[in-house]
Amino acid sequence: MRRPKACATCRARRRKCIIEPGQERCEHCITHNTECVQELPRGGWYEQRALQQSQQPSQSPTNGHLSSGAPSPSSIQLGTPLPGIELILELVYLYFDYVHDQFHSLFHRPTFIQDVTQGHVPEGLLYGILGLAARFCTNPALEGTEPRDRGRKFMLEAEKRLNIRHIHLDTVRLAVLLGAGATGDGDTEAENMFYTIACRMAQMLGMPHRPAACALDREIDIRVWWTLCMIDVWSSTAVKLPRMQPVDGDGAPLPSDDLPFLHLQRGVTTPAPLIERRSPLISQMVLLNRILLAVNDFNQACVASPPSPVELENGVQLLVHQMESWLSNLPQDVRDNADNFRWFNLHGLGRPYAAVYLGYYHFGQLLYYQFLHVGNGVPAGSPARVYSDRCKYHSAQLCDMIYRAVFTPGSDVRYHMVGHVIVIASTVQIHTLLFSDDETQIADARRRLEKNFEILLLLRPYWPALDRIMGRLRAFHATCQTNMSSSFVLDRWMLQFLVAFGGNMDEKPGGAAATSPELEAFYNLDSLMSSSYD
Repeated sequence: MRRPKACATCRARRRKCIIEPGQERCEHCITHNTECVQELPRGGWYEQRALQQSQQPSQSPTNGHLSSGAPSPSSIQLGTPLPGIELILELVYLYFDYVHDQFHSLFHRPTFIQDVTQGHVPEGLLYGILGLAARFCTNPALEGTEPRDRGRKFMLEAEKRLNIRHIHLDTVRLAVLLGAGATGDGDTEAENMFYTIACRMAQMLGMPHRPAACALDREIDIRVWWTLCMIDVWSSTAVKLPRMQPVDGDGAPLPSDDLPFLHLQRGVTTPAPLIERRSPLISQMVLLNRILLAVNDFNQACVASPPSPVELENGVQLLVHQMESWLSNLPQDVRDNADNFRWFNLHGLGRPYAAVYLGYYHFGQLLYYQFLHVGNGVPAGSPARVYSDRCKYHSAQLCDMIYRAVFTPGSDVRYHMVGHVIVIASTVQIHTLLFSDDETQIADARRRLEKNFEILLLLRPYWPALDRIMGRLRAFHATCQTNMSSSFVLDRWMLQFLVAFGGNMDEKPGGAAATSPELEAFYNLDSLMSSSYD
């Protein structure tokens, strides 16, 4: 009997594919548009490919991207070998589930997985993806190491393969993966260096206006470019450095709808196919990111030079108009409601859908945050009171979206920025505990704080940066105890707390001690969370 070939994608799911005589692929792979490959050696798949390449005569690069002084991949000493194909594919799937299209958008999932099965993915990219995904993996091969540390050895190997002389899309993507790893570790300095390399190299390549061989390559360039534009806003703001990417994206078109993008095929020059419903999730993230940029700039201006009441109102109204325009122009298919959430979750896009609204509600609470401390002291219906209530609304909606996503299979968001935005939302709930006289509001705030801690407990084992984020929340607690009357004033300390999520926070200086029985349960939860993790 003829020994069957094995499809690596199927084998990762514990299936074998049988190729009938006269056929090039098995029926399953024909149906799912995947490629059948020969049986692959266990534990040395990419290593053997690298060995075969290193035994071939060396050739000079012909595309003009790699300088003559750059080391070849085969000359890099291998410290941690790549695992077998089954574990590689398991980790690649986890990366696309929990990182891609939420933290950045770099690849086309169907063709990338196909390239993985055929051994066509550069080792640096593969190591970077494994480094980000390993924390979510429960495979016995990774037992014995804490989740947050499981990808560290892969990230070190990925960094060895970052060759800044290789001016190429893959180098840009590798730098972004390394930056994401540094962000998750709370290493702000390394994060900014990697992202700076990615931004500058993308500019040198002329993305996204350079010629492309097909519609898929063109769309990937567009998505990588906008990924860098979005990253640049929050990364540069956090360390108070100038932005590198053009504010308007240098006239780049917005990314196409996400479901049609996933149906694109390599080599086809026609645009993405039409789908019965719109799914512009990444493009909406881009549009929202412009609002984040404006909100950050406005808050920084308010701290640097406090505006007059008229200037403050005009500035806020301009940003309110931008947020309301985004919401009014949003297709009905993408609005925040239960039916749309279920539809996107059913089509494998529940996590990016949730990420869109985590951004929207977080940017809203950032915009209105400075009015929290004056809201209760002014009459209902006054602008300050309206803005204070809007901050509480955005905070509540953000919490509810996180709950809905985290506890829905297939939509459970786990990227580390969830920890940052939920901590900011938690401080808004603390404000309600401190200053509200409405028992219903107080009960709702306490319920949200308890759930928020439950989610932080879920995320903290994955991301070292959550240690710093929790440290910042404890600094905020201490500030509330000693500076209750000024804890929520937008000053330099508060601005750092809102945007510089990667660094440590000291307590706010000055102020007399204050106590609040309403915070007792909250402080107890904080201590409980610390002891349960430590």
